[in-house]
Amino acid sequence: MPETPSGSPARPGDVLIMVGTMKGAFFFTADPDRSTWRMDGPHFPGEEVYALALDTRSGSSVLWAAPGSPFFGTTLRRSDDLGASWSGKDERPVRFPESSGLSLERIWQIRPGPADEPQRMWLGVEPTCLFESADGGESWAPVEGFLEHEHREFWTPGNGGLCMHTIIPHATDRERMLVAFSTGGVYGTDDGGATWSPRNNGVRAEFLPDKHPEFGQCVHKVAYHPEHPERLFLQNHWGLYRSDDWAGSWEDVANGVPSDFGFGMAVHPHDPDTVYIVPLESDGFRCTPEAKLRVYRTRDAGASWEPMTQGLPQHDAYETVLRDALDVDSLNPAGVYFGTRSGKVFASSDDGDSWTPVIEGLPPVVCVKAGVVA
Repeated sequence: MPETPSGSPARPGDVLIMVGTMKGAFFFTADPDRSTWRMDGPHFPGEEVYALALDTRSGSSVLWAAPGSPFFGTTLRRSDDLGASWSGKDERPVRFPESSGLSLERIWQIRPGPADEPQRMWLGVEPTCLFESADGGESWAPVEGFLEHEHREFWTPGNGGLCMHTIIPHATDRERMLVAFSTGGVYGTDDGGATWSPRNNGVRAEFLPDKHPEFGQCVHKVAYHPEHPERLFLQNHWGLYRSDDWAGSWEDVANGVPSDFGFGMAVHPHDPDTVYIVPLESDGFRCTPEAKLRVYRTRDAGASWEPMTQGLPQHDAYETVLRDALDVDSLNPAGVYFGTRSGKVFASSDDGDSWTPVIEGLPPVVCVKAGVVA
């Protein structure tokens, strides 16, 4: 039966922050001025929620969530009424073929397709694979060219698992797509998914004897602006990069950041040269450097970075922001949002210039997605 959590659901025109935690999902809504936030939740109490999505391509709002547990597995849930009810928790539409010998462990990414194909969607899952749906999420199948890739036996799990966390379809060429996963790096297809090749030229693997292998990099996130698809930004397990040729090559742009280790990355919705990251001290101490919670912003495509600190704690802030816990909305000025492993959520309604806390005391935050309700 559908679950109906208590709270104040989103309304058309609201800005919506979807927050996935280790113990459920929480939704925060506000008017476009984004000054006061209302909370709805928890949805899926007690379950980890690593992937969320708001799909407005059909003119209405469809919410997607991937709650799961180590005991009962992962499900894909849909809501057509802004979270008032959800599709059945016993449905298991995402399955590996029995012949693959693989079983679904976690859904890491829910990616709606292009605006003119409202029924097309993709999922990034663990063990790393790309799933596709052509019927609005009713049924799913793995992309065979990736499932059967000759490198699969050599891919190894990162600290978070062997997870596909980034899916980037090309904005104008439907045959082209990039995916990123840990550990393996960036792979791309130019033939609609039939074949895939590594796209890691210039990205180092600090933890391997060969620092620049063909594949095996631990990419943490890739971000881009759809109107400038050739330019991409990449946060690696040590390393901050930009590509200007659709991942043909990567250039180091860690210019003035306190650390080039981190996870989250987001591009401004209206300026492809503006990018946000939250650096962490190191892979051994995954907390904000100097115990200062700072969002770093570049406005020149990585030539320089500046810390955004107004409204953020600058003392004893041993915070961690994970790969999908940083996002932007589509308004102007842009809203920027992130959540921490200590259960805090922060919001900026002025392109990151200043910040206000949305809530403290949530379970550990693993996913933040933002958008405007249709």
